[in-house]
Amino acid sequence: MTRPQHSRTRRSAVAGAAALAVVAGVAGAAPVAGAATPTAPQLDLIAASASVTLDRWEGESGVYVDLGTYVTVEGGPLEFRVKRAADYKTPVVAQQIIHKGGTTRVKTLPEGMVKDFTGLQDFLRITFTDAAGKKVLSTSETFCPNNASGRIRPDAPATSKYPESCPANPFTLGSVWGVENGWATNTSRQYEGKQVDLAAGEYTATVSVAKRYRELFNMANKPQTVKVIVRQRTDDEGAGLARSARKPTASGAPDHAMAGHAMNGGSMNGGSMAGHSMGSGAKAGAPASAHGGHPDGRGADAPTTPELPHVLKNGGAAVSRSAQPGDATGRNDGSRVKPGLKAAAQRPTGRASVPDVPKPDLRALPAWDIAITDGEDGDIAGKDYLAFSANVWNAGPAPLVVDGFRTPGKDLMDAYQYYYDASGKQVGYSPSGTMEWDARVGHEHWHFTDFASYRLLSADQSEIVRSGKEAFCLANTDAIDYTVENANWAPYNTDLSTACGVENSISVREVLDVGSGDTYTQYRPGQSFDVTDLPNGTYYIQVIANPEHRLHETDLSNNVALRKVVLKGKPGARTVTVPPHHLITAP
Repeated sequence: MTRPQHSRTRRSAVAGAAALAVVAGVAGAAPVAGAATPTAPQLDLIAASASVTLDRWEGESGVYVDLGTYVTVEGGPLEFRVKRAADYKTPVVAQQIIHKGGTTRVKTLPEGMVKDFTGLQDFLRITFTDAAGKKVLSTSETFCPNNASGRIRPDAPATSKYPESCPANPFTLGSVWGVENGWATNTSRQYEGKQVDLAAGEYTATVSVAKRYRELFNMANKPQTVKVIVRQRTDDEGAGLARSARKPTASGAPDHAMAGHAMNGGSMNGGSMAGHSMGSGAKAGAPASAHGGHPDGRGADAPTTPELPHVLKNGGAAVSRSAQPGDATGRNDGSRVKPGLKAAAQRPTGRASVPDVPKPDLRALPAWDIAITDGEDGDIAGKDYLAFSANVWNAGPAPLVVDGFRTPGKDLMDAYQYYYDASGKQVGYSPSGTMEWDARVGHEHWHFTDFASYRLLSADQSEIVRSGKEAFCLANTDAIDYTVENANWAPYNTDLSTACGVENSISVREVLDVGSGDTYTQYRPGQSFDVTDLPNGTYYIQVIANPEHRLHETDLSNNVALRKVVLKGKPGARTVTVPPHHLITAP
């Protein structure tokens, strides 16, 4: 599958045209005059189009199902807070936050409706019948409220304050889901990789909301029917078109535009995370392929692929959103001032100081995406390498802001951490090390040194191997916990091109915002662990945030995370088993 070359992760535009079709198709669908204001938002299922065309591409196992069905919201926003304990020992709990006037009501969702952070489980029921009326396939869909959205009437809020997708990182701790009042959100989760096996032909799809959700949200039982045409397409027809762009739209167009996340100034921004632009490399969180190395040629700098991409467009123009969550129920007046993301023009002057103001809290997550590979470019043939993904995130309550300044002709930049008061005014700075230019393919940007460290420990947790990866370009690749104080639901620098500079940069600013984390996979030479000659047995992958304590934080006691692994096999054919981390079973 061909993928964009300038992103840490693939982020595809989800039915932007379909979102606009909803606006056109149901514009004016305002609440009935004289009707009482509901105590909770009113949800309805609609279909934007009477028919859709889905393409089944040669060599694929089925079609991605986007039927152009949407959930509309009236009478107030639809909002959820989804949370789990930091020790991962208890299940995820979801609460609906109902706002009415100046009051807020919290309703905990029944067990079984939410098992992770990808959305409401089995929300939709979809049945396909063929031209003869015979049922050929039934399936269910999880509903992420943070999906491709658009207004359904002109007096609805012009922008949405909610995040732009549901997190996929297995160690996510908290998420916010929401749909603005007067908006509609696409029910399709087509880009999670799920396909349904429908042969070329004509079908009728019947889409309905599961009974338990209709009862929970007091929804009318209004199944929607959509005519579905499945076309068989060949690679010759798609020559020059990236396979990942061959996604269906509600209007039946065969091609879907690929949208980079905040690419070179920002075609969009959002919370769950778009690509880090970085030359030909990519950083990804999908499991390694069986033949070794990372699938699809992705390299060291690609984050976990989002569970659900999202594009918000208003009148055809991408919308940049900056609303921040406020109190525990998420109400926010937009008053929090954020430091600008543009690097300072010159080095700070005056006496360095660390003022008594809110600071970031960097925390390490346990490793995941763990696999044995036979190495990447530059590694030694015949060796066994233990590769993994790791994330350091910021629990706040303040963003981490680091600027690098270069003396002309020098290879290193001097790095400084900046501090801000509650109004966003810069009130101090302190030296925090250096930044270095990484010229390797797959990087090609400025790295802040000693941001994190990765080590392989023995069963008694003594160090055996240390990864060569200790310098990073900071970016908000993953939404880890958007329920923490001052979490930014729409961080700007989710793409390396927004923060990490080019070879001739004189200064750069790198930011890790509150609630977000930065994922790196260890699939580059010198970064994964060489385990060829290690004896079989139990080991631990250790992830350390801020290992040299060069950055000032609110808490240094939560900077280390461990993940147990068990090595087996023989040199040249090693295997790894990854026991669950409490309730997290992702290897």
